[in-house]
Amino acid sequence: MSATEALNVEAAVAEIGEEAKKQKKPKPNNKKLRQEAAAKKAAEGGDEGANDEVTTNGDAKPASAATAQPAKKKTNTKGKKNGQTDPPTIPIAKLFPDGNFPEGEVVEHPTPKDMADDRTAKDRFTSEEKRALDRMNNDIYQELRQAAEAHRQTRQYMQRYIKPGMTMIQICEELENTARRLIGENGLEAGLAFPTGCSLNHCAAHYTPNAGDTTVLQYDDVCKIDFGTHIKGRIIDCAFTLTFNNKYDKLLQAVKEATNTGIREAGIDVRLCDIGAAIQEVMESYEIELDGKTYPIKAIRNLNGHSISPYRIHAGKTVPIVKGGESTRMEEDEFYAIETFGSTGRGLVHDDMDCSHYMKNFDLPFVPLRLQSSKQLLGTINKHFGTLAFCKRWLDRAGATKYQMALKDLCDKGIVEAYPPLCDIKGCYTAQYEHTIMLRPTCKEVVSRGNDY
Repeated sequence: MSATEALNVEAAVAEIGEEAKKQKKPKPNNKKLRQEAAAKKAAEGGDEGANDEVTTNGDAKPASAATAQPAKKKTNTKGKKNGQTDPPTIPIAKLFPDGNFPEGEVVEHPTPKDMADDRTAKDRFTSEEKRALDRMNNDIYQELRQAAEAHRQTRQYMQRYIKPGMTMIQICEELENTARRLIGENGLEAGLAFPTGCSLNHCAAHYTPNAGDTTVLQYDDVCKIDFGTHIKGRIIDCAFTLTFNNKYDKLLQAVKEATNTGIREAGIDVRLCDIGAAIQEVMESYEIELDGKTYPIKAIRNLNGHSISPYRIHAGKTVPIVKGGESTRMEEDEFYAIETFGSTGRGLVHDDMDCSHYMKNFDLPFVPLRLQSSKQLLGTINKHFGTLAFCKRWLDRAGATKYQMALKDLCDKGIVEAYPPLCDIKGCYTAQYEHTIMLRPTCKEVVSRGNDY
């Protein structure tokens, strides 16, 4: 390389170095300058983000708010079982797409008190024969568990929702609409098994408001919430008592413990009368002080639990809540509603107030009808309810009009049976707790059990 070429190369390198120095920003040479530069950059970035807006449904919103929405939605569903919303709106079938629904509380069958030999329900967990029978009935168990999960999620939402000052119609409609969504109402295949009972104070059962009822829930009321769900006629019958004043806690504690005693005593080969005696002993060991006066808590002797079969809420067997009942035994693959009622009154209920609950007679043969209105109403009942219980509000919802005379005609002929509210003496307070149990070949499953009760 000649001397001239070497000089030209050095000049080119120097020129490139000068250009690089011009393009490179001077780096702050101390901590204070670096902090000022960082603060200026952050301020410029915030101003730019604040000026960017996103329009949603015609409203201008900052871009930062728009990007924050997904995070907010995620927070709302955090901790919810299987992604259920609050309030619950997603059908249970969609939460468990594999068809395996949550199992209830599983316990061993008790040994019947009057049977000392081997003809008992013990050791069924390890019997391969009983396990095979269990597997054969798995479809039935899953249907009942699906209905139970819908009941659980509905009632736990309602326990948060119900407040004093609400009308009873408002409470019942919110509960029923929620349960219909969760159960995936589909004619007689899936839906509500009977009207929502919301009996107050001395009224123990079978009260639901008719259209126009303006009754309002008060702070000092004792409200029994009793409702049912079903899948293909497999019914969950489950109830709880709601109070806002803690002076009633002993009453609720007595009835809840009595119900749990009945559940514990129930099982294959157990006599129904033995369950009733155990329930009464626990219930009537309690007393309650109200406004300076002490009241014994009595089991309501003419109310009881019952067996359940497909599309039939009362299937024939009764589970007493006092001693002296039938000596009939519980059997394998039966389903029962174990329910107890406690009262500060006489412990005896009678028909009272306007009737709202009705149910078609399950065993009645064909009865000829002369009134056209009765024929139409019976057609509506068969289509929407079959042999499940219903109320006047549900007839209104089904589109029936001017049906009072026709409904009376059906009741008079025994086609439909009326179930008026059942009340103790006025001024007393009654409470109720109830669960549905399955007497599986291997075990006893309290299918409606939840973490609330």
